[in-house]
Amino acid sequence: MTQNMPSPRGTLTADRPLDSLTWLRVGGPADWFFQPADQDDLAAFLRELDPAIPVFPMGVGSNLIVRDGGIRGVVVRLGRGFNGIDFADDVVTCGTAALDAHVARKSADQSLDLTFLRTIPGSIGGAVRMNAGCYGTYVADHLIDVTAITRDGRIVTVTPDDLRFAYRHSELPEGWIMTSARFRAGRGEPQQLHARMEEQLAKRDATQPTKDRTAGSTFRNPAGFSSTGRADDTHELKAWKLIEDAGLRGHRLGGAQMSEKHPNFLLNAGGATASELEELGEFVRDRVRETSGHELQWEVIRIGDPA
Repeated sequence: MTQNMPSPRGTLTADRPLDSLTWLRVGGPADWFFQPADQDDLAAFLRELDPAIPVFPMGVGSNLIVRDGGIRGVVVRLGRGFNGIDFADDVVTCGTAALDAHVARKSADQSLDLTFLRTIPGSIGGAVRMNAGCYGTYVADHLIDVTAITRDGRIVTVTPDDLRFAYRHSELPEGWIMTSARFRAGRGEPQQLHARMEEQLAKRDATQPTKDRTAGSTFRNPAGFSSTGRADDTHELKAWKLIEDAGLRGHRLGGAQMSEKHPNFLLNAGGATASELEELGEFVRDRVRETSGHELQWEVIRIGDPA
């Protein structure tokens, strides 16, 4: 911790534990934890920061395992000042710290349809990064562009073409941090949009362990798409079905468990370490490979050093 760090207007904290900031409640400390005051503060900080120091943008920790040894470098977490939502015609502009569910609800109030965001856990930055989607609609279907700060502190506009979207994937250069995003939304009656979101929520709560400590879906679907929610949806190459067929619904390792309710959800069932969670995930991958020949890919982001 001997580095000469910039002196931003925001809050810069050394050795900040991260376990309380992830949905799974695991992980060691960040060397440095930075909460910028605004976009200019963030840009100035990155300009002045030693280029050799890694930077990791963190959202609300909904899709993240921070390993027990913590993260070397600077973790940047956007908060107030990055969660505004604005409307102009059919364009919704929001800070990347805005919660997906909040954007969906506020848009519906304006007769704008971004209802697919309602059941996606986390913030807009994470949703763009993962090309999040459900019921057959993805971020890539609505995104106009994002504003990002480069690792050397320049403010740039990034297009969907630049991001090279794929299923649960986008490409953003190392250390770049998205600060806002613009979406084009369809139109709809507010009452109908809210009713559709309530229906989606009910469906999600009936099938997913939303009351437990999870990080959302653990593995990507080998099928290459998310559930459509339709009656004719096929489950043959869904991650949960492969895990189920491998006999691992409810399987436990220490405090880590594959959910009984939805076997593609990894749970902190009580006192789990990050290493137990990751070890269980790797065990599931091995077993699924043996039983089906399919290679499950992690959807949950894992970062940091082991203990």
